[in-house]
Amino acid sequence: MIWKYIKGIRRLNLKTIYFNFHYFPFSSAIKFPIFVSSRVKLLKTAGTIKIASKLSPGMIRLGFGDVGIFDQQRSRSIWEHAGQIIFQGPANLGHGFKLSVLHSGQLVFGPNFVIVAESAIICHYKINFGADCLISWDVLIMDTDYHQLLSDGSSVNPNQEVIIGNHVWVSCRALILKGAVIPDDCVIGAGTLVSKSLANQNSVYAGTPARQLRANITWRP
Repeated sequence: MIWKYIKGIRRLNLKTIYFNFHYFPFSSAIKFPIFVSSRVKLLKTAGTIKIASKLSPGMIRLGFGDVGIFDQQRSRSIWEHAGQIIFQGPANLGHGFKLSVLHSGQLVFGPNFVIVAESAIICHYKINFGADCLISWDVLIMDTDYHQLLSDGSSVNPNQEVIIGNHVWVSCRALILKGAVIPDDCVIGAGTLVSKSLANQNSVYAGTPARQLRANITWRP
């Protein structure tokens, strides 16, 4: 265990050191629970991070990994953070991820969360991922329309929470919009649009908009 810790510390870079000591008190930061790739652009670090589990070196990794169809060396991740982020356990946000959390936003990652590469999360209100979620490449998840639509001076398109259950696989180039609720143990097909609450667990959903294609399924990485 000690040797594993030493090997992890040897891989630290200046962004990892800054990130941990910026967000956490010394007693937590010195454990370096978050490793940050040198290719992550720290655009804004004004929010708060909570890790709701036992800390270990590199349990959360930002900007690492490899997907063969993307150029890892040229890919750059974006971290824009002004709200609240909660990690409930280990997580891996792969190379080229884009994350934007507004000051009013709360983003929750369940344990063993994985984004593979080049996907984006935009949180202005609330986004919640359950345990063991896998997000493929080029996925966009957002709880806001970014711009207001007004009728008689009042907004008609407020932000809405996005809830993604436990053990959900979101396939490449899916679009998960505000108001989406995805039940446990579901698979969201490639290129699928989800903008409402889906009805059934253990199901495959695909299409624009999403519709149930198969029931009583399970999946594994």
